[in-house]
Amino acid sequence: MKSQPLLKLVLAILALTASSLGLAETARVAAAADLRFALNELLPLFQKNNPTHQLELVMGSSGKFMQQIENGAPFDIFFSADVNYPKRLVASGKALAPVTTYAFGRIVLWSAKVDASKLSLQSLTQPEFRKIAIAAPAHAPYGARAREALEHAGLWTVLQNKLVFGENISHTAQLIDTQAAEIGIIALSLAMNDTLKAKSGYFLIPANTHQALEQAYAITHYGRNNTAARAFAQFMRTPEARQVMARYGFSLPHEARP
Repeated sequence: MKSQPLLKLVLAILALTASSLGLAETARVAAAADLRFALNELLPLFQKNNPTHQLELVMGSSGKFMQQIENGAPFDIFFSADVNYPKRLVASGKALAPVTTYAFGRIVLWSAKVDASKLSLQSLTQPEFRKIAIAAPAHAPYGARAREALEHAGLWTVLQNKLVFGENISHTAQLIDTQAAEIGIIALSLAMNDTLKAKSGYFLIPANTHQALEQAYAITHYGRNNTAARAFAQFMRTPEARQVMARYGFSLPHEARP
């Protein structure tokens, strides 16, 4: 049919126009592992409200993501569990200002074997706890805060022979859930997931025993023209997104930054 070539031409022009106007785009998101369950809820909500955009989510350690972005990894936006990592990327020219705080996290003692709500950090010295899991402090912010809390309690040196380290906080929770470790320190946002919550309670580690877990995002230099990344950044400041974050135990900034 003569109309088919014309139709193909029209469709091609429409696709090119949409692309040039930034109407449809895919953003590659590097996200801290403590956001795992919250983002499982947030992504469908974002795409319902932004049907022309797609998000490709990669989860892991904030410190490792920072290194990858510094080395040119093609991420469009970085959601870090530590505000200092995106700040360093801005300073090195690998990310754009502003660095925006989106939440404050907390750490908890959790176990799939016993009810951790009846325990405290001092309980970790008990002989029944042969392996204690925390995220690797060198590159996982939740691991660094766990170390600080153990140091504050005078337990870091005492427990050295018991500690096992997860690659990130989600992997740490997996180690405990599968009982590769009897107990450990994980993110409150993971312990509040329905699956983990059904297995055990948690002990909320006092916030004054470690540095604050101020979490922040920044659009990378690579993603500077990515409209989907900017749309997702805007979405994370909406009441709808903030409600989901609060449900997973995150404390939220009183005002979203411009």
